[in-house]
Amino acid sequence: MRHRLGPAMFLVAWLPFLPGCADTATLPGAESFLVRGATIVDGTGSPGFLGSLRVEGGVIAEVAADDADDALSPKNGEPVHDGGGLVLAPGFIDTHSHHDGGLLDELTALAAVSQGITTIVVGQDGGSRFPIADFFAALEATPAAVNVASYAGHGTLRREIMGDDFRREATAEEIVAMQMLLGIELASGALGLSTGLEYDPGIYSSTDEVVALAETTGALGGRYISHMRSEDRALHDAVEETIEIAERARLPVQISHFKLAARGLWGQAADVLARLDEARAAGLDITADVYPYEYWQSTMTVLFPERDFTDREAARYALEELVAPEGMLIGRFEADTTLEGKTLAEIAEARGTDAITTYLDLIAESRAGRESGRGGESIVGTSMTFDDIATLMSWPHTNVSSDGGLRGAHPRGFGAYPRVLGRYVREEGRLGLEEAVHKMTALAAAHMGLSGRGVLAVGAPADMVLFDPATVVDRATTAEPHLTAEGIERVWVAGVAVYEGGAVTGATPGKVLRRE
Repeated sequence: MRHRLGPAMFLVAWLPFLPGCADTATLPGAESFLVRGATIVDGTGSPGFLGSLRVEGGVIAEVAADDADDALSPKNGEPVHDGGGLVLAPGFIDTHSHHDGGLLDELTALAAVSQGITTIVVGQDGGSRFPIADFFAALEATPAAVNVASYAGHGTLRREIMGDDFRREATAEEIVAMQMLLGIELASGALGLSTGLEYDPGIYSSTDEVVALAETTGALGGRYISHMRSEDRALHDAVEETIEIAERARLPVQISHFKLAARGLWGQAADVLARLDEARAAGLDITADVYPYEYWQSTMTVLFPERDFTDREAARYALEELVAPEGMLIGRFEADTTLEGKTLAEIAEARGTDAITTYLDLIAESRAGRESGRGGESIVGTSMTFDDIATLMSWPHTNVSSDGGLRGAHPRGFGAYPRVLGRYVREEGRLGLEEAVHKMTALAAAHMGLSGRGVLAVGAPADMVLFDPATVVDRATTAEPHLTAEGIERVWVAGVAVYEGGAVTGATPGKVLRRE
């Protein structure tokens, strides 16, 4: 154990850190400019209208319809951006992002800004930078192109306290020590607590442990976001555990990247949402985020809840019910990088072994590679259906997220938001334009407790995206996951252009967003 504090020490330790945290000081924006003649979709869900918007000092100064008596006209020498035929919307707020990986080395954040994202919320799936204060300080010293907020990760706290001895339930004393660290992270500006209950080390935690930490979070005004304990074989049990955490801890709860990732669950999205509606009717603030792909990215081992990687029956179940061999794409395999970009089915055929044996062999090879520092692996697995995703996304309490990274093997890192606008809105009509933008902006901000963001309103930060609704669409694929989207014309953060003409500008006006 690396830290061991009793309850009294725990309370005394965090008290000096309790003063409220707010956003960093407003960064100066560019000079005054006008976006003229755009269809303004303001993020609230209200109908779009033809209008113009003025930015001054990094904030929105004026918004008016072009046919109104107070229609806006350019001032002398004021730059004007032609919005004709384009939509002007608030910058997208990614409530489940991994774009912080490598961000300090790639401050322009091409993957994010090229799809209209202006704010990323990181520290997801139970994993966060530790201590968060150091991460925030680094971003304030060398800002990124995007705004950054973060949760404190349960798994990170667990490893700090339990070290490598995490394959068990935590003791009462260890939980208190985690609460102490969590209090410091919250006082440093973390939005709340994130869990990854399907991953090590969170998978070994009890519900009582999570509730204790969630209660600490709620007492300090924070929120809870969770990669639930199962998204496939035990989904319904995982939903019930999430409801229990919300009921016992009494704080806002968000389900991360909500999905029905097993064949036996397909078509049940409406039933699962009905259960969440019951919980909300009982007074529980439960929400969700969804990304628009039928395939996910994680590790090969995540499909073994008992963590027995020699269990052929568990492997058989995974390949028959969760991810078919031809649907399991190797995204990263440090033990043998020549396998990257191939499916399990292709590797099995090349090796002359059956899919189950090949799957178990690959896990064994990866784990053996850890000794030489070459054990990293990830897969992209196809497990969901378009209709289920569209149903989950249409729930009034679901916002859009990406779950993407700057250089990941999954195309969501570059394409999630344009994919919603192109496929779910324009091509399939599963969402209206204003509804989709609302789920990407104001609703996302509300679910994260980021007040005053995600809207085009006077006084709001000038985080904005200008896009072509007739052409916007993702281009990234599993074969080429780093292709930028079409139809994103210009992106501003704090009134400063960070993406235009199909390229980043090099500007880095992003802010650290701390819990209010």
